[in-house]
Amino acid sequence: MALKLLIGNKNYSSWSLRPWLLLKAFDIPFAEEVVLLGDPDFKARIGVHSPAKRVPLLLDGEAAVWESLAIIEHIAERFPDKAIWPAEPVARAHARSIATEMHGGFGALRSVVPMNLWRPVEPLALSDKAAADLAGLAARWRTARERFGAGGDFLFGAFSGADAMYAPVATRIRTYDLPVDAVVAAYVEAIHAHPAFVEWKAAALEEEQLLPEDEVDWPVVKRV
Repeated sequence: MALKLLIGNKNYSSWSLRPWLLLKAFDIPFAEEVVLLGDPDFKARIGVHSPAKRVPLLLDGEAAVWESLAIIEHIAERFPDKAIWPAEPVARAHARSIATEMHGGFGALRSVVPMNLWRPVEPLALSDKAAADLAGLAARWRTARERFGAGGDFLFGAFSGADAMYAPVATRIRTYDLPVDAVVAAYVEAIHAHPAFVEWKAAALEEEQLLPEDEVDWPVVKRV
């Protein structure tokens, strides 16, 4: 049965990027529906299927799955031949751990540097808490690359669910020109070079509707 993924604006919706990127990266067919975050009917349209009334939302037959990480796990179960997670048990456990940590952590950094693909690349000074988050996140990436990344350019070599979870942060590092070391910079480049992300960003740059400024908690920047 065909999958359908409901997502928000590609410029802003970091949560939507995660499962979309995973499905594209693993060549899993799905239908896409964009529900603009500024749409006055947004909650009503999403609420038909999800009590959370948020994107992303995956519809798979009678199943409705919300929350990025839950969707990724559902996809991993639905398509066991796709190696969404590393095959080796220790690497798989590590990948799931850091993916879950991304789902609920690094809040100070995420609040200061939201995903905004239209924003011109300009440096932004971080608060102490946000800088500590960046250092912690960079340490997670270095550890994964050093221990498990020998087979490719991503955290566990080949692209995995962990990379889908961390991809939005890679965009933030580039957009806000955050200071990182060579290992982290190379990983940021790998995410940006992935064909699925290239496709997502191209679509984001073509979006015409901006969010009303009084409905968001970050600065809205027009594309340049």
